[in-house]
Amino acid sequence: MDTKNRLIVALDVDDAGKTQQLVEKLQDSVGMFKVGLEAFCSYGPKFVEAIQEKGNKVFLDLKFHDIPRTVAQAARAAVRMGVYMFNVHIAGGREMLKAVMEAVHEEAGPGSIPKVLGVTVLTSLGTEQLRSEIGINRSPLDQVLFWAELARECGLSGVVASPKEVAALRARCGKDFLIVTPGIRPAGAQRDDQLRISTPAAALRAGADYLVVGRPVVKAADPLQAAREIIREMEEAEE
Repeated sequence: MDTKNRLIVALDVDDAGKTQQLVEKLQDSVGMFKVGLEAFCSYGPKFVEAIQEKGNKVFLDLKFHDIPRTVAQAARAAVRMGVYMFNVHIAGGREMLKAVMEAVHEEAGPGSIPKVLGVTVLTSLGTEQLRSEIGINRSPLDQVLFWAELARECGLSGVVASPKEVAALRARCGKDFLIVTPGIRPAGAQRDDQLRISTPAAALRAGADYLVVGRPVVKAADPLQAAREIIREMEEAEE
């Protein structure tokens, strides 16, 4: 895979016009755009369609988490939108995950099936938050591996996990299991509200398939230059 195609830019921008300009500026230099809760709730499905009409892939990052039937129906809608990948919270449990995969295959039929990713432990959470605020006594790594194995058993394409767990995930789940990694910060960038972060080169060396970068690109004075610099850092991992 071409290095630039492994970079996903998160469109966390609160202005539709600026977001469209950002897509037009970056679309020839990055592999995919992530539409998350902020953008989707602000602009809706037509925003996703507009990005795709320009020939771009979309990662729909809505982190579905509800009872099995509700999430399965949401998954059907994601398939109909034609997104390249979307995600669900593994914390929803086995029956929810199985219902999602059954719905995806039914809705897609013989057509192209989107990649379905399981969300593990958010990159904003550390060991203390897991224990004291959520009631999980495993370490982030152990919880990520536990959930990743469940996702794999249920037929998901892969997981979303922080750079800190990538190497262990690759060793546990094999080379064909997709690992999409947020919490990427170029050398010298601010950590913002992320706790478990890494540089682009380190994440790829550990075994990540795709890197998700938001603020270091979209908030940059020159987003295109920022994206190109990240790609150069990614290329270091392939030398």
